[in-house]
Amino acid sequence: MNKYLLFRTDRIGDFLLSAILINSIKKNDIHAHITVIASKKNYNYIKNFKLVDEVILFKNSFIDRIKLIFELKKNNYQNIILHDGKKRSYIISFFLKAKIKVYVKNSPDLSHIEIIKNILKKFNFKFQDSYLNILTLRNKNNFKLNNFIQLHFDEKWIYNDYIKEFVNIEPLKNELLSFLKSIILKTNKKLVITTGLVAPKIIDEILLNNKDKDIIYFKNLDFLRLEDIIVNSYTLISCHGAVSHIATAKEIKQIDIIDSSYLYGRWTNHFRNYNYVYREKFKDLSQKILKKLEIYD
Repeated sequence: MNKYLLFRTDRIGDFLLSAILINSIKKNDIHAHITVIASKKNYNYIKNFKLVDEVILFKNSFIDRIKLIFELKKNNYQNIILHDGKKRSYIISFFLKAKIKVYVKNSPDLSHIEIIKNILKKFNFKFQDSYLNILTLRNKNNFKLNNFIQLHFDEKWIYNDYIKEFVNIEPLKNELLSFLKSIILKTNKKLVITTGLVAPKIIDEILLNNKDKDIIYFKNLDFLRLEDIIVNSYTLISCHGAVSHIATAKEIKQIDIIDSSYLYGRWTNHFRNYNYVYREKFKDLSQKILKKLEIYD
């Protein structure tokens, strides 16, 4: 058994990048046993990955950090990878011995997939595009509907709930309702609308008494349930996030809404069936999304 310890004490979307690395290691080293140090935000999700042999919850108090160091020292990991780039992970790993230690630093000159490939080179491992298929052992197909357009409407659409420096794309009620109907007319497909754990008020109000059989609304979803829906969709429309990584892992067509001020290419260089539009006033943004949908018809 070759023991690997990987630090991923951030979010679900960040872990989905590490899942590509983990899958690559497993494919190259059949004796790999991989332990992931997780955060509260991604711990439960990571536990559902068969690629990961053990998940340890990172607790932030000083006493818990000391306890964690002593527990990890007992396992004699041969390989340690700090994929989250966090100072706290560096401090903990400083007290651990390993044959190979990899400290990952984000670089504006390298995409995240290039960073993963560089990590693999340190182990003399090769990378194949098939390693991007990280959900092979996870798709349970619990969602019965398929061939639909999915609009993931979360807090990133709402100006006061997201990054103020990004362009405001929040729609008015009449604009959003018109957009939903236009998607159905444009594609001749059912429209599934999803939210995260908290549904924005505007989408709730519009769909509270929805009687349109072509619109199906799921709100307050945990990420596993959301994942089930994404992998059965025909096209995903969303503001960039963890859902975008799920879509590319299953080669689902997607229209990604991004801000022109941010270097998303670092995150999306490996994306498949990928298309994007820049954030702008909803009236103009909605028309550009509808035009992008024509590409996928």
